[in-house]
Amino acid sequence: MKDTPKSAKSTKTTAKSSEKVFTDEERDAIQQRAKEVKAAARRGPRAATADEEGDVLAKIAEMTGSDRAMAERLHAVIKASTPALSPKLWYGMPAYAKDGKVVCFFQPAQKFKTRYSTFGFNDAAKLDDGTMWPVAFALTKLTAADEARIAALVKKAVS
Repeated sequence: MKDTPKSAKSTKTTAKSSEKVFTDEERDAIQQRAKEVKAAARRGPRAATADEEGDVLAKIAEMTGSDRAMAERLHAVIKASTPALSPKLWYGMPAYAKDGKVVCFFQPAQKFKTRYSTFGFNDAAKLDDGTMWPVAFALTKLTAADEARIAALVKKAVS
């Protein structure tokens, strides 16, 4: 009878249990996204639009201070300037989609405990300008000029 060689112990290194791969805030965003996907599947395609806008408005109502004020203004500006976009939650943040693809989103400062909120665009946005262009903007407050610039960018993004 031949001796079968014993397998060598795994030399694969593993992360220490004390090291976190995701922060608590990131983990929460992932869980919120899973809930959003499940809720959308339960609703079906016909009821989705009205329900999703209600979800966005409820999420905005949960925000505090300047995050809430900016989210309310952004929602109004985007709805008025680009009716082709549908509000929806995306990782627990207000987002606006065209044909099911998120074009732009608002990330409140309180979500990831940062010093500023962010208004960003995904790759579905048609903002290409040469070989490099901005896709996210830090916001500390919204002025009338900022709102006009955002409206123009969002219109361009869906053109």
